[in-house]
Amino acid sequence: MAGKTRELGRFTDVALLVLISLAEGQKHGYRMIHDIEEFSGTSLEPGTLYGALMRLEERGWIEPVETAERRKPYRITEGGRGALREQLATLRRVEQAGTRRTGVAWGLS
Repeated sequence: MAGKTRELGRFTDVALLVLISLAEGQKHGYRMIHDIEEFSGTSLEPGTLYGALMRLEERGWIEPVETAERRKPYRITEGGRGALREQLATLRRVEQAGTRRTGVAWGLS
């Protein structure tokens, strides 16, 4: 993996899903869980989500948002947007290689 995402090590699916969710706007954990399930079909347990949130916050890719509510919302940072763009570009290259090598495009059998 190239560039900034190396510092995370293996870029986890959960981290990618969180960044995609937050790219749309700030959300708290419960809302992220539902958003991620809606757009990806992936059901996350709260512990899995909150572990990813901690790692992403440590890397400066997301940050908490001040609120008077009990729930703690997060937003993606510019560094997080850059990491997301980089990872999506990597996934596009992987998809293109797979399509070329197998002759199968997404959604086709």
